[in-house]
Amino acid sequence: MTCGSQVIFLVLWLYTNFMKWYYLRRSVHASWHICLAGAGVFGGVVLAPVVPWWFTSVSWLLTGVMLGLVAIYKQQVFMLPVAIVGGLLVGLWRGQIEQVSLHAYDGLYEKTIQLSATVSEDMDVDKQGNAVLRLRDIHFGDHLLPGTLWVTVSDEGEIWRSDRIVAEGKLQKGFGTFAGAMYRTDIQKVERAEPGDVALVVRNWFSDAVRRAIPEPEASLGVGYLVGQRRNLPSDLDNALQAAGLTHIVVASGYNLTILVRLARRLFARVSKYLAALMSGSLIAAFVAVTGLSPSMSRAGLVAGLGLLAWYYGRKFHPVILLSIAVATTVLFNPSYAWGDVGWQLSFAAFGGVMLLAPLLQAYFFGPEKPGTVRQILGETMAAWLCTLPILIITFGYVSNVAIIANLLVLPLVPLAMLLTFIAGVGVITIPAFAVIVGMPATLLLHYMTSVATYMADLPWAKTEISISGWQALLMYAGILCLGMYMWWRTRLSLRDTNLVE
Repeated sequence: MTCGSQVIFLVLWLYTNFMKWYYLRRSVHASWHICLAGAGVFGGVVLAPVVPWWFTSVSWLLTGVMLGLVAIYKQQVFMLPVAIVGGLLVGLWRGQIEQVSLHAYDGLYEKTIQLSATVSEDMDVDKQGNAVLRLRDIHFGDHLLPGTLWVTVSDEGEIWRSDRIVAEGKLQKGFGTFAGAMYRTDIQKVERAEPGDVALVVRNWFSDAVRRAIPEPEASLGVGYLVGQRRNLPSDLDNALQAAGLTHIVVASGYNLTILVRLARRLFARVSKYLAALMSGSLIAAFVAVTGLSPSMSRAGLVAGLGLLAWYYGRKFHPVILLSIAVATTVLFNPSYAWGDVGWQLSFAAFGGVMLLAPLLQAYFFGPEKPGTVRQILGETMAAWLCTLPILIITFGYVSNVAIIANLLVLPLVPLAMLLTFIAGVGVITIPAFAVIVGMPATLLLHYMTSVATYMADLPWAKTEISISGWQALLMYAGILCLGMYMWWRTRLSLRDTNLVE
């Protein structure tokens, strides 16, 4: 090789390495460092139960926070891995601290114990007809126990959310997000503070008013639309909604809240931006208070609040960044969400589908033209269904074949059904003598919806039983990710322009 060739190769080598270093030193918006730090937090919490117990010292928390702050301050490409590592250390610390605290139950399993606790969510009913309570703030003697307990009772009496109960039963090891479980428990005492859970009292009072204007099961469906109260649905209607893929419209989730926030924002924005933000924010707080802080509701409230703040200040959240922040915040609040809470998993999977995959589907198949109501609902339904499909199959062992059709027939009318149900409840309170007349429009519309759900669920091909492993579910999500990346590559769609509250 001649001297000239060597010089040329040396120059090329220097230029190549310079460009590599120049690229790594490029500035990138701090929000992407926050995004990757959030992903690291989630990864750390997920890994916490399976890695050695090295990360319980607060020094790991401080190290992770410092790494994250340095990465955000530098705002350069080469600091992105530093942000991930910082988030990972914070997640490992939080997850292992939670795991260590759960060892308080080790000497209590398989023993009959008496404890006092607070009912954290509305009472549910299992497949055997037993009432199911979720308990928090658990006291065993003088000890405060961490986590949540799953408790079933055969004779529940009248137990509301936020009631303080004394229960006795045999404590067994928990499952999913529950630290322990007690079956056929003896409820010895129920205490209800005054005024207690004011939001719950208001909800029950208004629900009773709706039921005086609208017959069952339509009344329970309407109340489910308004406040996400699925647990009062008749079992046959609940099963029909589940088989038809319509359960998401009557659970306390982002769909109900999104409808209300969008309506409030658009209505009050005509007066002032400040009033629109104030009323929408108040509505978010009230809705969360009424429905309770379930895993799916915590996600919905946080995402709606962040989206509202971004709209008010004229900023834009990339959905990936918003998703990462919401995931990290919720698992830091309660790490057990990441260890098996199906409601939390489905909520985030559906959110990812609606905010990421649905716009890509619209842009790929229809171009930049803004979709109409029906096309938007169909696209969001398909995207949410596709992104939740692996979790649904693993959890329930079947897939609904009629979900898309049923959602297309029902979802466009849900906002109207919510409005008519609200009018029926207000009408009963103001003019009780005309309760049936005021509730007639809501009754007719809700009857149509229950008929659609029942008809779809009764079709012989309504669902297909199927089972997959965890690795197969991961492969399905990898395929969905590749599909989304391909559509983004073809369309170059700016996802930053999407906002949940607009």
